[in-house]
Amino acid sequence: MKLKIFLLLLISVLFLSACGDKKLNDSITLLNQDKEEISFPLEKPTLFFFITSYT
Repeated sequence: MKLKIFLLLLISVLFLSACGDKKLNDSITLLNQDKEEISFPLEKPTLFFFITSYT
């Protein structure tokens, strides 16, 4: 049973990844903790981290 669920999940992930666009056209814009917009360029690979805290 676990093998069937795993195969179904794997097939669905492969199908969904094949349906997407190959390249993004717009830059990625996120909000920081001060509600300021931060844009990431798409020309170069960019590494960014999400740090969350629950208070």
